[in-house]
Amino acid sequence: MDIPLDNDHKKIGKELDLFTFSDSVGKGLPLFTPKGSVIRRELERFIVDEEIRRGYLHVYTPDIAKLDLYRKSGHYPHYKDSMYAPIEIDKEQFMLRPMTCPHHFELYLRKPVSYRELPMRIAELAKLYRYEQSGEIMGLQRVRTFCLADAHIICADEEQAIDEIGKALDLIEYVTSVFGLKLDVDYHYRLSLGDRTNTEKYYENDAGWEKAEDLLRKLMQNRGSKFEESKDEAAFYGPKIDIQMKNVNGKEDTAFTVQYDFCMPDRFDLSYIGEDGEKHRAFVVHRSSIGAIERIMAFLIEKYGGAFPLWLSPVQVRVLSVSEKHTAYAREVAGALKAAHIRAETDGSNESLGKKIRAAKTEKIPYLLVVGDAEVEAKTVSVESRDAGKLNAVSIADFITRVSEEIKARK
Repeated sequence: MDIPLDNDHKKIGKELDLFTFSDSVGKGLPLFTPKGSVIRRELERFIVDEEIRRGYLHVYTPDIAKLDLYRKSGHYPHYKDSMYAPIEIDKEQFMLRPMTCPHHFELYLRKPVSYRELPMRIAELAKLYRYEQSGEIMGLQRVRTFCLADAHIICADEEQAIDEIGKALDLIEYVTSVFGLKLDVDYHYRLSLGDRTNTEKYYENDAGWEKAEDLLRKLMQNRGSKFEESKDEAAFYGPKIDIQMKNVNGKEDTAFTVQYDFCMPDRFDLSYIGEDGEKHRAFVVHRSSIGAIERIMAFLIEKYGGAFPLWLSPVQVRVLSVSEKHTAYAREVAGALKAAHIRAETDGSNESLGKKIRAAKTEKIPYLLVVGDAEVEAKTVSVESRDAGKLNAVSIADFITRVSEEIKARK
């Protein structure tokens, strides 16, 4: 779906004061304002709660690790040009992490694992760092530090791995439905394949590549999903299913991804104790349910044109007083809304009501509540919805019930 050029997230982000960049901080390193941080926090809470509900084990791991860890995983030789330079501490070399998988594997290896514990879904909202080229940096869509909703699923066999990939796609399709994104309209699937001739870029195992690519292809066919195939777009350790979206300029980027890995289990000796009491090699699925928080924010700013659904809006309700004598009641209304966990603020300025309304509409606030003599006397509020226009006057309690239900439903 084509997005209007006026919806450019960089332009809207500045107009709505959501994020900024500073040369003093560095290129590609976004600074989120209080309003932008609200959106980010809501996205993070949403995906963590949903993943936990689906059996993911959320963890915390360091943003930095020894360089040898990334040599072991293969990330350093394959991605060293896009990694930050090593940091020397106490005669040891460390790096800001570009990926989370080796950290999660080390967590998995802390104790023996039984087949009864698999699949084990290890997840994290992980801060990652990649040294993108200056010409590639673009708003929030391509940055040098980002927070990835990442997970690594340790499986007992290929059948379990493919089942988990299907469940990861189910989660992604649920997430996109909450955002109002439609498959084959707002996003599409791409099966990203390797290249057997490019042994410098990819892990060398022709039989493994053939089998993994065939498994993912059959999974997509069995789901009845339309997808394109793209050679030389895989991860170095295996093929992947990418969810592709376009920005306002028509450039396509990967928003979410699910990857099949037949390389890392050998590198890290990822195994489990089977029903027979013997040690067996595990299988690994990498997946990102909501992608990088920064990138999905950019896509959603452009999708909504800054008019976020109520649950994501930085300010959900603004209370407008008709004149200064109604300011105390306006603050009382806003206080009741805040107590009900609704993001509300007042506009008690000396501007005319018309100017106050225009300012709130420019900021794309979902609900405006006007209070004047009649509302103060009746203990009500006059409601105007950004999306539905003017509504009937209601009590504060009734409005709180209505808005709370809409927020909970994430309409």
